[in-house]
Amino acid sequence: PCPLMSPMSLTAATSSDEEDDSDSSTKPIRSEKKKNPASLFQTGGDPPKEKKSKKKVPPKGDESEEETPETLQKNSNKKGKAKKSKKKEERPPSPVIEVENLEEFVLQPAPQGVTVKCRVTRDKKGMDRGLYPTYYLHLDNDKKVFLLAGRKRKKSKTSNYLISIDPTDLSRGGENFIGKLRSNLMGTRFTVFDNGANPDRANADWSNVRQELSAVVYETNVLGFKGPRKMTVIIPGMNADCERVPIRPRNDNDGLLMRWQNRNMDNVIELHNKAPVWNDETQSYVLNFHGRVTHASVKNFQIVHSSDPDYIVMQFGRVADDAFTMDYNYPLCAVQAFAIALSSFDGKLACE
Repeated sequence: PCPLMSPMSLTAATSSDEEDDSDSSTKPIRSEKKKNPASLFQTGGDPPKEKKSKKKVPPKGDESEEETPETLQKNSNKKGKAKKSKKKEERPPSPVIEVENLEEFVLQPAPQGVTVKCRVTRDKKGMDRGLYPTYYLHLDNDKKVFLLAGRKRKKSKTSNYLISIDPTDLSRGGENFIGKLRSNLMGTRFTVFDNGANPDRANADWSNVRQELSAVVYETNVLGFKGPRKMTVIIPGMNADCERVPIRPRNDNDGLLMRWQNRNMDNVIELHNKAPVWNDETQSYVLNFHGRVTHASVKNFQIVHSSDPDYIVMQFGRVADDAFTMDYNYPLCAVQAFAIALSSFDGKLACE
């Protein structure tokens, strides 16, 4: 049984989801399936070398669609490989992931063919934590390795979250500051930056200027924010070596959001949340999280590329009052995925 999104009226289903559904169903998914998912995100240079991708791709499909008989049917032309991945699923929730250099790891794209499974916990204890909770990201495995912490800044006009690689140091000036998430005044659009300098403090070749790692746009539907949310996630594309193309805007008109708005999509990739499906039986919206999400919440989401809705780039969902699972795949890194998750907690959107 699929975990549920929060129950809502049937009218919301038709009004907000029509275009999403038709969008994904009219695309020829089958021909896309044979492609290496990595090619969906490539914008610069030559395509990845075939040899590399062939080895790594098959486990991917099975990883993200755990224990579903239908995935095995879909991949029936790769029987041997599908079996191998069955064994993998008996291991702890996350594959063995070595985090030697934390700063490097959280900015590196997930390895192709590996789902990095994490857990987000929200800490509301303490004087002002009710208003400004701290969020912690850990690997969801036996060791529960700490990855990132995030908290909203207090004196900021717009929502502004600092992201740090030290759970105890969430200061803007500290050396553990690794990125930030900033919203517009409405709280509907967010931009994720790394820890580089402001454009007005650029050095001669701009190499010290901050990169934009991602942007998130929340759309209000006919019912305001009731009904399933619609999210668009904009990320930099990947080059032929499967590395992120650096996007260092020189001014506000050059960032990911403006490029997306002006349909200037060179080196930019657009992703969307997968439209949940209305279930008459439960009178609610449902998405299949394959056991990784257990509680209904308007915050539960999966992010996909419209050309391959079966490849889950990221999924996020509630498992307890203040605990959530967050899984991400290539081409996202931990900072991008964590910041996208933080945007979904933001006050103006939170309508649980």
